[in-house]
Amino acid sequence: MVQQSIGESVLRKEDQRFITGRGRYTDDINLRGQAYAAFVRAPMAHAHIRKIDVSAAMAAAEVISVLTGEQVAEDGLGALPCGWMVHSKDGSEMKQPAHPVLAATRVNYAGEPIAIVVANTLKAARNAAELVEIEYEEIDAVIDPRLARTSPAIHEDAPANTSYNWELGDKSATLAAIESAAHVTRISLVNNRLIPNAIEPRAAVADFNPGTDELTLYTTSQNPHLVRLIFSAFVQLAPEHKIRIIAPDVGGGFGSKIFVYSEETALSWASMKLGIPIKWTAERSESFLADAHGRDHVTEAALGLDAEGKFVGLHVSTIANVGAYLSTFASSVPTYLYGTLLAGQYKTPNIYVEVDAVFTNSAPVDAYRGAGRPEATFLLERIVETAARELNIDPVELRRRNFIQPADFPYQTPVALEYDIGDYEASLSRALEIADYAGFPARKQASIALGRKRGIGFSCYIEACGLAPSQVAGSLGAGVGLWESGEVRVNPTGNVTVLTGSHSHGQGHETTFAQLVASKFGISVDDVDVVHGDTGKMDFGMGTYGSRSLAVGGSALSSASDKVIAKGKKIAAHLMKGDADEIDFDDGEFRLRESNQSKTFQEIAFAAYVPHDYPLEELEPGLTEKAFYDPKNFTYPAGTHICEVEIDPETGIVDIVKFTAVDDFGTIINPMIVEGQVHGGIAQGIGQALLEQCRYDEAGQLQTGSYMDYCMPRADDLPSFDVDVTSTPCTHNPVGAKGCGEAGAIGSPPAVINAITDAIGIMDIEMPATSERVWQAIRQAEGR
Repeated sequence: MVQQSIGESVLRKEDQRFITGRGRYTDDINLRGQAYAAFVRAPMAHAHIRKIDVSAAMAAAEVISVLTGEQVAEDGLGALPCGWMVHSKDGSEMKQPAHPVLAATRVNYAGEPIAIVVANTLKAARNAAELVEIEYEEIDAVIDPRLARTSPAIHEDAPANTSYNWELGDKSATLAAIESAAHVTRISLVNNRLIPNAIEPRAAVADFNPGTDELTLYTTSQNPHLVRLIFSAFVQLAPEHKIRIIAPDVGGGFGSKIFVYSEETALSWASMKLGIPIKWTAERSESFLADAHGRDHVTEAALGLDAEGKFVGLHVSTIANVGAYLSTFASSVPTYLYGTLLAGQYKTPNIYVEVDAVFTNSAPVDAYRGAGRPEATFLLERIVETAARELNIDPVELRRRNFIQPADFPYQTPVALEYDIGDYEASLSRALEIADYAGFPARKQASIALGRKRGIGFSCYIEACGLAPSQVAGSLGAGVGLWESGEVRVNPTGNVTVLTGSHSHGQGHETTFAQLVASKFGISVDDVDVVHGDTGKMDFGMGTYGSRSLAVGGSALSSASDKVIAKGKKIAAHLMKGDADEIDFDDGEFRLRESNQSKTFQEIAFAAYVPHDYPLEELEPGLTEKAFYDPKNFTYPAGTHICEVEIDPETGIVDIVKFTAVDDFGTIINPMIVEGQVHGGIAQGIGQALLEQCRYDEAGQLQTGSYMDYCMPRADDLPSFDVDVTSTPCTHNPVGAKGCGEAGAIGSPPAVINAITDAIGIMDIEMPATSERVWQAIRQAEGR
């Protein structure tokens, strides 16, 4: 029997259509009679809207309608919600100013949509959008998050521009530990704001059927089921059973396509109002302006160590910029996805973190690859590296002194999480071997001889993936359950259709899930098809984010497959005249123990649908099973990243000469896909460390609104990565998987910055460490 096993690097099934140009993306979808939409956007960051005149636009050729925020309000649509309630230190709920579908009375960031123009052609819609006349009364913009709390309020219901003042940990114990510490390391750092840049911009086609009152929305979404829920329960466009969301092939997301945005919502409302299908595809400039941004923290931290170099306390104060409104999951990112990870891989007995989330006149900030965990790791690995230099201890040795040991698991951290398993020394030792750390001094001397500077930097990261059990998440403020669902349909001839609530937008789910199910049934991966991204085919799901797809979605499919096998054993027992508990299933065959009788998986499938000889008194015909899986805990991928750089002191150009990543992802289904995920994550992390930064001027105008101003990493910025794995399988999901999609972006930025500062001989350099900043830092270090 041909079988593809777990652990094999099977070529991705979906790549055939992608590399031959047969993928079907949202912009490829065109419906009969469709119109086109263009949005009128705010040209300034903060202003009252005094008057909107649409008469010239309405009179333009080919224009069907111009709809504004005032009409949204008249139709009674709800605001866009934030799906996670966070409480401040005093127990009060976070301030959540209304996030309108279209701005009606005031704009709060440059690029905020105000009106939607619908026309018979895209050109006509765009031309007419420029004819909409709006009278503004400009207001001073609040841009710097450090000044937000003392600036005039952007929203009347958010005094001091603050959404919440959150805390976690024992403040008094932490301050006492730091006060009595033998040494205290203090740092200030900025985690720079990033702009997601998926290769496919956001797009949507909304199609309302007046005959059935049903809305179908094709959209670039990581979570179509969440879109349907928000449209129904919060925006109140239509009842849930009258809404179908289809996310076809999606060209990347990195978190930015989890959320429910104004544009897709307004497009759906316009289609319902006008009774016609309408299409919108974002221009890249619109993506820069209006897609949810990432990161943007300002932090002060103190780490206390005893005389032996053991960590005794960590105190962290962070200002998190959430932008003009709370996006769909914005409140969870600087809190429960950030503060809970500040223990890292270390046994720090006392940790306290406080976060002030502030509003500014900038695009909303939400989850971006890693979502809180990169921010936590950057802070922790920078302060540990700084402490090692201040104490003149090898940074590897300092980390080893403080590692949580294998015998310590399960390990309860002071910041809520309980790690189930890990072996951090194994990853570190393997990374040191691959990176040839022992040979670094000789390489450094060789660089010095050539007039160059060489440095090496470390990052020992941990992340929490898969999100928490629904009850735990609910107690922490989550507005939705964090389970996943899966359905396994065995067809009469024995091939299998798998339906999942997860969504693939580049991760290779159609291969990984097929491998998982094929290995359960002992069939070829080619006999398994995976269906995702359509609320009309899969009843419910929670989508893809937080590296949850395999650990949670895969576990649901594993459970559904087990149900299929259990039913198959009953059918096989009937056919072979035995008892179900006497049936073994392995390698695609049901065998009656202590006999030579067996039935293939395909024979049992056929019997289930042609029940001529079948235990009808106890079993229904068919071989289809569903399962919901609610995680028992987070999963905790961890690893060590080592970056080695060489710098030209005359230009400040940083050359990453070697990058090593050794990660523990638990059970790995497809090593090739995992390696690809790690490569992509490292590339994004290097982009943040060296190149990328979103900037607004004092008036709130985006200064990095195109690829001319916002520098993305390119192939020649990156080395060939040395990637390896260790493995401690997750103890609490049936797959043993931990999640791999975000690790590269989490572990790499501090490794890069630690390497650069080591090379120059300084304690800190702000991200992105551009050649200009590096050049200046070298001259300052040399007193020039």
